[in-house]
Amino acid sequence: MLAAQGPSPAAEEALEKLCRAYWRPIYGFVRRQGVGPEEAKDLTQGFFALLLERRDLNAVRQEKGRLRSYLLTSLKNFLTNERNRAMAIKRGEGQRLIPLEDLHERERMGFEPADTSAADQIYERRWALSVLDQVLARLGDEYRAAGNLRLFDELQKSLTDEPDRPSPADTARDFGMTESAVRQASYRLRLRYRQLLREEIAHTVMLPGDIEDELRHLIAVLEA
Repeated sequence: MLAAQGPSPAAEEALEKLCRAYWRPIYGFVRRQGVGPEEAKDLTQGFFALLLERRDLNAVRQEKGRLRSYLLTSLKNFLTNERNRAMAIKRGEGQRLIPLEDLHERERMGFEPADTSAADQIYERRWALSVLDQVLARLGDEYRAAGNLRLFDELQKSLTDEPDRPSPADTARDFGMTESAVRQASYRLRLRYRQLLREEIAHTVMLPGDIEDELRHLIAVLEA
């Protein structure tokens, strides 16, 4: 988060990464305000354009150092200002924005009017899911670099509680491994997953002491 402040190329890259990580919770919150899909895309793009222009992430300290809280407060203020001005949001204006045109079906869930959750709840849940997506993407990249992507695709299923997830015996048979080796590989994956999750959370808080609190909050959001 600190890396995203300032005018340097590194800050540009860091800020763009933050935008990509947070567009789903932002878009979900806007949709829950009763805004149609196309207007919600425009508003989301407009919010990110403002964020890229202002670069005022020092204000995160006012939200107890949590980027999640800062962005939600900023978004509410942004939407209030847009309602007051009643102005159409211009697309782009030279900014490198986040492509929202192609939403997958899974990503639409929680955005549509049939969802009765409060807007803040949708935002929180989309934030939590986006963090987990970032962790899985990083973990997958590591396994791909090591030439073990196929094993990752199989082992990551053990991170869920799905009833049809493969057993260690099934994986051992499919990959020509012993069950003991599969269990060890699964343990290493879970351990690395937890490490990467802490790293992702650390990127969104100002103080190291806030990491545990934010992790507990993420778990509570997912369990709600």
